[in-house]
Amino acid sequence: MPYEFLEDIAIADIAFHAWGYDLQELFQSAGDATINTMIEDLDSINLKEMKTFSLENEALDLLLFNFLQEFIYYKDSEQLLLRPQQVQFEEKNSTYHLNAVVQGEKLDPQRHQQRVDVKAVTLHRFQLEKTKYGWTATVILDI
Repeated sequence: MPYEFLEDIAIADIAFHAWGYDLQELFQSAGDATINTMIEDLDSINLKEMKTFSLENEALDLLLFNFLQEFIYYKDSEQLLLRPQQVQFEEKNSTYHLNAVVQGEKLDPQRHQQRVDVKAVTLHRFQLEKTKYGWTATVILDI
């Protein structure tokens, strides 16, 4: 998935830039970047458990914010490392609706090389933008 970590934006936190041809690819890229901030090798996460969740928001950027928070929530509450598999969108009555399928497994310190502990997604410099090439997002994670 297309994303890169940014060294020059946040000093005490971790920043990344994600992109995608469409919203689905962007959200999946940003989800993987969030997990990759915590775990060195995404391929070390076996897709054993499946979760689904639905979110809604009137603002598309805040929908992305909430989506990324879900990955941190599951890591903190259930020790689950999840990767986005499917993300579907619908706009109804001026509200964006998201349905996500994510898969992963419980954190295993023997197999999952941990990098940093992400506490939250921040709104500082948070940006979601449509470009002529698709969608981009800039995200800073509080560690």
